[in-house]
Amino acid sequence: MELSELVRTLEEIAPPELAEETDEGRIGLIVPGTRDVKKIAIALDPTPAVIRKAADAGANALIVHHTLIWNPLTSIDYGLARSLKTLLDHRMSLYAMHTNYDRAPGGVNDTLAALLGLTSVVSIDLACAGLIEKQSLATFAAAAAKALRTDVGVVGDMDKKICTVVTSAGSGFREALPVAKRLNADVLLSSELKHDVIRDRGDVALISAPHYFTEAPAMKKLADRLNDALPAEFIDDPPAIRVIRA
Repeated sequence: MELSELVRTLEEIAPPELAEETDEGRIGLIVPGTRDVKKIAIALDPTPAVIRKAADAGANALIVHHTLIWNPLTSIDYGLARSLKTLLDHRMSLYAMHTNYDRAPGGVNDTLAALLGLTSVVSIDLACAGLIEKQSLATFAAAAAKALRTDVGVVGDMDKKICTVVTSAGSGFREALPVAKRLNADVLLSSELKHDVIRDRGDVALISAPHYFTEAPAMKKLADRLNDALPAEFIDDPPAIRVIRA
């Protein structure tokens, strides 16, 4: 497949115009590589380990959710230099799809909602709202932890019966809490829970999962989708989080 054709395919899946303004210059083809793409790798983050694995796998392009360089640079550290060198040495393209893939139909937020078993799902900006069979907060939190393959934190009455759920993949608590309140949602699930959100939650229960585990499933889904056109490998690179209980 030509690189230009791959870019067109990715833009059809996650149109750039869906992205937040903060993503300007940070999505799309970040590093152009060889024009002839025979294999692609897909991951959430372009960490040095992921880029190395993609190169070792013989990938001609690496597609990620989070871009390699977010802020303008005045210097380059060793990790970034090593990553860029690996990409350039292997003529490997780097393509990023961030909030445009969050919003896209079948993208990051839709994938998270489906994984959690939500029905009657509607997309609201960078969040999804849906229904589950009425159950306790404890039961839903346990099911979410199992579906996401990670520990989760919970704020709220564990015996509370819930059925209306709002989800926002990634660090979406602050932006999605007003949505949850407006919809009288029972629970909001997102990542990177902060004190001000806990303080302002009102009657909305909160479930916090690590950022990686709310977004990586959509990247794996993308690999499965693209595998029909050319070999696509998902590189799983979860953070090594350890929970120390009191």
